[in-house]
Amino acid sequence: MNWRERGVGFARIIFGLIWVVAAILQWLPQFQNTFVAQVAAAKGGQPGFIQAWISFWANLVSVNPLLFARMLATTEAMLAVLLILGLFSNLTSLVGIFLSLGIWAVPEGFGGPYIPGFSTDIGTAFPYAILFLVLLCLSAGRYYGLDQWLTPRLGRLGFLASGSLRRRRK
Repeated sequence: MNWRERGVGFARIIFGLIWVVAAILQWLPQFQNTFVAQVAAAKGGQPGFIQAWISFWANLVSVNPLLFARMLATTEAMLAVLLILGLFSNLTSLVGIFLSLGIWAVPEGFGGPYIPGFSTDIGTAFPYAILFLVLLCLSAGRYYGLDQWLTPRLGRLGFLASGSLRRRRK
């Protein structure tokens, strides 16, 4: 294994540790008890169509906020574990991309509102989605991960781990 492959493995593990911190924070009662307010908080200063989008999700989450908060916390915890172990890396990356974009699109309000000279931050979730995409493209679970061992054993389902997304011709 060369230094680049080691770097990919270490980057995946460090990214997993970041998700451990995020998951721990999601499991705190303070987060779970204010989940609807946190989802709705991004409406301020946004254009009307984004406010409507965020209101839709805030209303949906308000049906059972504890359930949604715990689903988010569980998903983040699973992402953390799977990233650290390098297990089912393709599936993990795809779930991570969609979760990150969902966080960016709702509680982060697409990073906005964008006001020239005032706001320049697009939020953290969008770069997370890009990092998940990079890990997907690099088959990151092959380096210091269990996918190296698991992929050949999964056969046709090897694409869920760090196997190829394309079928190989014989």
